[in-house]
Amino acid sequence: MGTLEQGRQGAGRSAERGAINWVQTLLRGRPQTLDDLAYHSRKSAAQELWLIVIDASASTRRHQALSDAKGLLAQLFEDAYRQRARIAVMTASGSAPHWHISGGKASKALDIWLQNLGAGGGTPLFEALQEIARWLVTRRKQFPQEQQRFLLMTDGRLKEQPILPKLECPGVLIDIERGPIRLGKALTMSAALNIEYRHIDALN
Repeated sequence: MGTLEQGRQGAGRSAERGAINWVQTLLRGRPQTLDDLAYHSRKSAAQELWLIVIDASASTRRHQALSDAKGLLAQLFEDAYRQRARIAVMTASGSAPHWHISGGKASKALDIWLQNLGAGGGTPLFEALQEIARWLVTRRKQFPQEQQRFLLMTDGRLKEQPILPKLECPGVLIDIERGPIRLGKALTMSAALNIEYRHIDALN
């Protein structure tokens, strides 16, 4: 990393860098070079929106999958709060998806909500993604300069494999499937959505 400090341009950029923001780095996609890393900063050049969909169906109770996912979400919410990013959060559980915040500023109230988040019921994830696709179209018209990132947390355990909507938004799928027998459907889902794939164990 010392080579980045050589030369006029490298020195200017390194002065703006501090601790690596791994959550935001993942939201941008797989880092290939040092320039792909995101860093904690007080100001952003453009407003950012972090769009998060959480699969909280009954299957995510297995092997503490949702519990570990909540730990990663808590870190993400903290990063969004520090960077003054906008945030949108939807859960997919029960019979229908549910918005918890749809484009507002990140706040400490999200921590309280996250602590009480439980898993149960069915997996209306397809319905959630359809709603997200429609919502993004409207959002882009309202905020054309906004930088939007998408994060999906799921074990991929859908009864059927429907044709997923195109979100046209950079993002990452965090696979929270656990246990000795894994179906691996989340990897297929990430390819269908054209977003990066990570397993939560690799992040830990």
